[in-house]
Amino acid sequence: MSVSDAFDEWARSGKDQGMEERHWHTAKHALARLPAESGDTVLDLGCGSGYAGRALRETKDVGRVYGVDAAPEMAHNARAYTDDPRVAFAVGDFEHLPFDDDSIDHCWSMEAFYYAQNPHTVLDELRRVLRPGGTFYCAVNRWEEHVHSHEWEELVGVPMLLWSEQQYREAFREAGFAVAGQDRIPDTETEIPAESEFPTEDWETRAAMVERYREYGTLLTVGVVPE
Repeated sequence: MSVSDAFDEWARSGKDQGMEERHWHTAKHALARLPAESGDTVLDLGCGSGYAGRALRETKDVGRVYGVDAAPEMAHNARAYTDDPRVAFAVGDFEHLPFDDDSIDHCWSMEAFYYAQNPHTVLDELRRVLRPGGTFYCAVNRWEEHVHSHEWEELVGVPMLLWSEQQYREAFREAGFAVAGQDRIPDTETEIPAESEFPTEDWETRAAMVERYREYGTLLTVGVVPE
């Protein structure tokens, strides 16, 4: 199954709302760091339900948000969730973005970059469309050090990138970004049952669940286009 087919199915079944709720636990903290200002143009790469773009318009009054997703049904749902004329959604290929050179101020991506078939090409394309001084905020919940995420490719049923934290930094630099930061944002909101309730359907031990959410959480890598 392709990535677009898988997420079309999720969108039709309403899973996009569940994704939004789960991602928001850490996404809101990363989005708060995005140095977007009033009037800026922001690209939401792999926008899903479009929650990040809506939040940026509400909290930072950015001038324009473009959400791009490979799944037509996801983009369709995202359009239905807002009537803001400054938020637009399109079905697109991450490797061929429909934007001019130096036309985007900031790019945000949550739980999407690891679906790229050619991640280095995607970084090159982002480097092309971002203006000097622009940033790429790349948030992922699956990476090499996060041992509890390794089985997700089999569960989702589509190919998924599994880079280490160092590989993310190196790839950003190879594409011409300066790495401004990289850290893990813990999920402090997912409820973790008492020890007496384990094992559960998904977890053998409470310690593993604590590690998944409180220690690993979300990996955020920030790239900046040199001025």
